[in-house]
This record gives sequence, structure tokens and C-alpha cells, in this order.
Amino acid sequence: MINEKTIALLSGGIDSATAACIAIEAGHKVIGLSFDYGQRHRKELLAAETLSKDLKLEEHLTIKIDLSAWGGSSLTDTSQKIPTHGIQKDIIPNTYVPGRNTIFVAIGLSLAEARGANRIALGINAMDYSGYPDCRPDYLEAYQELANLASKVGREGNGIKLWAPLLDWEKTKIIKEALRLKVPIEKTWSCYQGGLKPCGECDSCRIRDKALQEIGRQDLCSQNIL
Repeated sequence: MINEKTIALLSGGIDSATAACIAIEAGHKVIGLSFDYGQRHRKELLAAETLSKDLKLEEHLTIKIDLSAWGGSSLTDTSQKIPTHGIQKDIIPNTYVPGRNTIFVAIGLSLAEARGANRIALGINAMDYSGYPDCRPDYLEAYQELANLASKVGREGNGIKLWAPLLDWEKTKIIKEALRLKVPIEKTWSCYQGGLKPCGECDSCRIRDKALQEIGRQDLCSQNIL
């Protein structure tokens, strides 16, 4: 894929880093894009910065958008408690941030068109996730249609592809791929809590640790990488 350029939405977690590495392996030039949106787990921004250097990205930008100004999520409102009882079927947890992915993708599209990138790499996953509405295939399909209509390049028939290579992968498969691609998993950050160490109890820690345990990599679990 000669001259392919990708904007990778880089959260600092395993999934987004793996998606970025898949693009790199395919020969894409990759620009990382992260967001300081008022999240309590700001350590993920430090992880994203570290990953951008370790993965030798072409460029890495961090955009500030203060979604904590109106809250609506335990990730942006510290008066709400992060759930620690595990994922409950058919219930969207309060860690869902209203409009987050919609805003992030919109900014990614702007950057992609300005930089001449032809795809945006998203680490979203519809298998091992917390039920978020903006991590589902129908959401991605609808957004792709909007993206094609909303941009100059889209109207000219060269629309920017919203690319989610991990969308239907089990978490164990994602981590195996991350290990194959030599993603420095020990430098990623998944925990929703705002502490200096992973809590091991929030949904994100639970999903991550369960998959690592299943593939025999307990050494990379939340409580073993400090």
C-alpha cells in the first residue's frame, strides 16, 4: 500500500495501539491523534505519548476538548463512581461518555483531509466492550456514510475510510496480535480510575486482565506491570 497515510486515534490503550501497528505493518505512514477531554484517567495521555515515540509515528497530536464541562459520565465527572462489579448485560454503564467517539472521529476526519490521509484507524471493538453505542458496527456504517457526504474528498469520490480492524475480534485475539506486532503492552494504560496504578477492578481492567490470563500472560495484568 504505497503512499497510504493513516490517522490513528490513539487512546493509550492496547486496542488503539494494535490498530496503529497493523497500519504500520501494512506500510502506512501513521499520524497519532489523542484527546485530552477532561478524563479522570489522564495517565492514558502519557501512555499515548510514550507509544507514539516507541512506534515511531510520523507525528502525534493531542487535542484538548473539555467534555468534563458538562459531565454525563463517570470518566469526566468525579462525583460519579466508576463501576467495579463487572459488565451487566444490556446495560450501558456510566463510563459511557456522551458523544465522545462522534466528536473524536469528526476531528480525525478534519485532520485526515488536511494532511491528505485516506483512512482513520479506530480501536473500537464490538465483542469485548462495555455496550457503548458508539462502538458498534451500525454506528460505524452510518458514520462512514456521513463522512463521505461531509468532506470535499468524499464528494469527489475519494472519501476517507473509517477503518476498525478489531471491530469483531475477541479480546484474546487482539492481545495475541499486539504481542505479535511487539506492541509494548506494559506501557499501555486501560484503567478508568484516575490513580497512579491500575485498579484491576473497573470494566476496562477486568476485560484486559481476563484476556491476558486466558492466553497465559498474567505477567502483563494490571497488578503485575507496576
